[in-house]
Amino acid sequence: MFDRYSRPINYLRISVTDRCNLRCTYCMPEEGIRLMEHSDILSYEEITDFARMAVANGITKVRLTGGEPLVRKDIVELVGMLAAIDGIEDLAMTTNGILLSKYALDLKNAGLNRINVSLDTVNPDQYCQITRNGELAVVLEGIETAIQVGLRPIKVNCVLLGQPDDETQKLKQFCEDHGLSLRFIHQMNLKTGEFSTVEGGEGGNCGKCNRVRLLANGDIKPCLFSDLSYNIRELGHQEALNLALGNKPKSGTYNQSGEFYNIGG
Repeated sequence: MFDRYSRPINYLRISVTDRCNLRCTYCMPEEGIRLMEHSDILSYEEITDFARMAVANGITKVRLTGGEPLVRKDIVELVGMLAAIDGIEDLAMTTNGILLSKYALDLKNAGLNRINVSLDTVNPDQYCQITRNGELAVVLEGIETAIQVGLRPIKVNCVLLGQPDDETQKLKQFCEDHGLSLRFIHQMNLKTGEFSTVEGGEGGNCGKCNRVRLLANGDIKPCLFSDLSYNIRELGHQEALNLALGNKPKSGTYNQSGEFYNIGG
């Protein structure tokens, strides 16, 4: 399927929750966040039904995000439900890795193909500071477990909080030593529309954008840097998707209504 600018849309990102077990400084305010009501969050059946319809329309790639997707109860069950949809060629997940060692094998067995791990440093003190008390060793254990069970390729997403420095070089060396693909994401600002192309990926390249996003509350967003959204509960699955495609902007501007922690990046 194509948007109005003839860009092929084959990539669906699904935010399964706005909850997270970290409080990264560039993602969440220190005072905390207002969480969605549980009744507003899509069930796994609703997510799967929408994904099945989207695949019938041309989606071939699905990525689960959050918040942190592994904090949602029975997330492995959802992976299995999505993996059973004929036509999904690539089923992936972005995680902070805190719970990865616990779930990696079950995720692989359920049909998850690969993962991206959000990791900005391999310095334990710096990691603790950025994530507000996260434990780096737990994440590194999760990455090792993912390697062992075959969740490959594994990509590491690093948010650059300034210019590359010695710590950045250490992260690059860690990724090289472990066969991980490193991508640099320059710090973005939804409210002011500050974003750039991901180094090592195609995110942020509006001319090649191939994605739409389904949020945990059922909103479909055609663009991360836009306030446009269409709710599948209110409009129905096909109509919401049609509106998202028909109104997908040529390029991002700004987003005054969302935050990274509930859109899924």
